[in-house]
Amino acid sequence: MKVLIIEDNKDIAASIYDYLEAYGYTVDAAGDGVTGLHLAVSGNYDAIILDLCLPGIDGIDLCRRLRHDAKRQIPVIMLTARDSLENKLEGFNAGTDDYLAKPFSLKELAARVKVLSERASHKPATQWVVGDLSLDVDAHEVYRAGMLINLNPTLFRLLMFLMQNPHRVITREDLEYAVWKDDPPDSDALRTHISNLRQLIDKPFDSPILHTIRGFGYKLSDNHVDG
Repeated sequence: MKVLIIEDNKDIAASIYDYLEAYGYTVDAAGDGVTGLHLAVSGNYDAIILDLCLPGIDGIDLCRRLRHDAKRQIPVIMLTARDSLENKLEGFNAGTDDYLAKPFSLKELAARVKVLSERASHKPATQWVVGDLSLDVDAHEVYRAGMLINLNPTLFRLLMFLMQNPHRVITREDLEYAVWKDDPPDSDALRTHISNLRQLIDKPFDSPILHTIRGFGYKLSDNHVDG
């Protein structure tokens, strides 16, 4: 399990870090909101432990940006000395999954992290993020760099399959099956749809994210790719 601690109190962060690491968790830590948000969006964490009072971006704003701007559904536990009902409601409205008042038991915190991450792992994924590109199945929305991109149903299914398999080469046969199952159209249809998709998710932006791997297939990646 991989956990991100965003806490500016070095003693508290070190205590949580050591406790979770002793359980075999992989732990990263950030001491301010800006660094924490960057790690939360770019990393692949099973849970985030988030302090409310942070320099740069406070915990409430960070959680809201994580949910609404980055479309990330990583389980979040907020830590704070503010334990009024209003404070808790503000946290839940920002998108936190749990709320633990300071001082707290490390054993209880670890138990809550374990429960939340296991619960989340059993949910079927409905949102994916690759670089600055995000897709939300429930909302039927695609964004790149904050710009809404409208896709027809075929392009949406095509992009969803690519986003479910980021950074790996997908053969045209696998793409055709993902979109049309056992009844694919003529041989040029996929090429046409890939071209149309590229016009929408790549052309308006500075760098391509959909790559053709000659002789093999296609890859969705925000890393540099030699085609």
